[in-house]
Amino acid sequence: MTARTQRTRLFAAGVAAVSVSLVLTGCGSSTSSSGSSTGANPNATVPAVTADASLAALVPADVKSAGKIVVATDASYAPNEFKDDKGAIVGMDVDLANAIAKKLGLTADVQNATFDAIIPGITGNKYTMSLSSFTDTKEREASVDMVTYFSAGTGAAVKKGNPDKIDPKDLCGKKVAVQTGTTQAKDITDTINPACTKAGKPTVPNDGDKFDLQTDVTQALVSGRDQVMLADSPVVDYAIKQTNGQLEKVGDVTDTAPYGVVLLKDSPLSKAVQGAIQSLMADGTYKSILEKWGVQAGAIDKSVINGATS
Repeated sequence: MTARTQRTRLFAAGVAAVSVSLVLTGCGSSTSSSGSSTGANPNATVPAVTADASLAALVPADVKSAGKIVVATDASYAPNEFKDDKGAIVGMDVDLANAIAKKLGLTADVQNATFDAIIPGITGNKYTMSLSSFTDTKEREASVDMVTYFSAGTGAAVKKGNPDKIDPKDLCGKKVAVQTGTTQAKDITDTINPACTKAGKPTVPNDGDKFDLQTDVTQALVSGRDQVMLADSPVVDYAIKQTNGQLEKVGDVTDTAPYGVVLLKDSPLSKAVQGAIQSLMADGTYKSILEKWGVQAGAIDKSVINGATS
């Protein structure tokens, strides 16, 4: 589940289904819209952000000369990062990336990328940083820096009325939909199925029904292909609202852990980004962005570099 002990990513791609028909027929689509029914208000105004000279001074010369930060995100994980009905990449992480860049006197060049290609893209200098619902873990910190900015856990959703009587504490033998490469997918392989085997119960088939996009995970549940889906808690909440009551949450949010901005290991930019996030918290911009997307429950009050506890 999301903030699991061995969370691979908290990187489910966006649950960005604009309507029930899109969820049922738009396999692979990452288009989404949101509104008051989702708890989000994408038209809300976020305060203008101005550069902080002391933070801008921390920006490495090559980034400063480029004038921009190339930001990778997997735009299929609404409301954190997804494409709106015009194809623009939007969401909490996108707004935060833009605000961080402005604090540093830069602009953000946000680029769509598949989740499992993002960290290799950071280490290979294709991208400067990433905001894409990555959970901060010690495993990740071994290869990249993670600057914390949000807190989320794993949630579970089922068809309305829970016809299969799913208990998220016992998924042995159940058809579970997850996004490929996520913490949830890793948890099935590393934790859930070994526990099922030890208890003499059938395992989750195929270590979970895996999809590249979270939109397809949601579709698999709505269509009845799978019995339950696991994803980050804000994504599950958003999917339930976007599918017009076809889904419901079961169980509690588990394994809460921080999201982290991903940067090159030991980069001077990490300190600048951490300072920018803290400044956005202090001036109210951070709160405004989270409220805009209806995810203020995941707010934290202190950003740290490499703060993973597991």
